[in-house]
Amino acid sequence: GRRRRTMTIRAIDLFAGAGGTSTGARSVGVRVVAAVNHWGEAVATHALNHPEAAHVCQDIASVDPTSMPAHDIMLASPSCVGHTRARGKEQAHHDACRATADDVLRFAEANRPRAVIVENVREMMTKWRRYRSWRMGWGDLGYRVSEQVIDAADAGVPQHRERVFIVASLTRRPIVVPQPTQRHVTARECIDLDTSHGRWSRWSEWCEATRVRCVSGRARFGEAFVAAYYGANESGRSLDRPIGTLTTVERYAVIVGDLARMLTLDEMVRLSSFPADYAFTGTKRDRVKMLGNSVPPMLAAHVIGSVARAL
Repeated sequence: GRRRRTMTIRAIDLFAGAGGTSTGARSVGVRVVAAVNHWGEAVATHALNHPEAAHVCQDIASVDPTSMPAHDIMLASPSCVGHTRARGKEQAHHDACRATADDVLRFAEANRPRAVIVENVREMMTKWRRYRSWRMGWGDLGYRVSEQVIDAADAGVPQHRERVFIVASLTRRPIVVPQPTQRHVTARECIDLDTSHGRWSRWSEWCEATRVRCVSGRARFGEAFVAAYYGANESGRSLDRPIGTLTTVERYAVIVGDLARMLTLDEMVRLSSFPADYAFTGTKRDRVKMLGNSVPPMLAAHVIGSVARAL
């Protein structure tokens, strides 16, 4: 019979960070041809792992959208700082962070990709006063829009991390990404509980709030569990479920008996579903920040793969 012609789908990655979205795209056969980010360390990490892409290290507002190479899909994770509940008290720069979503529309108007995938926290939809008008902007450009809130754990990531994916497409009907139904991978599968090595200390010497969480966690989960080092959570978490959302600073401690330590970088890489050989540049603080900001590659793969197949 006739051979079916295959076409490589090309994508650009705006707000690319360390490359979680790009890594997910590559795993489903989508070629990332350009990546844009303002933080040099993240761009260096992205370039190390995705040397085939053109890299632009500057603020998105100053980038000429017509400078991008030809692409079919635009991937974008505009700043979530203005939306997330973790931001704390409203500050002047939060409006500027929220406005980065307008740059996504600007790039789409200039390049007319067949599909755009925007990732952000759920609060972008529910709390941002301009969300409705921003969404209408896609209709003005001729795009059909769908919105899905997806938990990374359902896509096989060992981390509960709810994010909204807004898919805008130049198709007759909106492209709806199906909810993933992968087996939940537990924190236990990613964490080394051997106390004979590593930087362990006695949690009884930690701050009072953390000690309270450890006492409560032990009562609920036994000898081994994880606990947040900071935050409103007053208890631990079972190792037999995905870990909670990893943030841009070290958050979770591993508790085994009377000993405790923070998660290692290797564990955070596994809990974020990056390949084990993914190379990161920068200090430990830089790397934790990159992982906390990243879209887990397995989650990105589910969404991007669904959109690519629909195209």
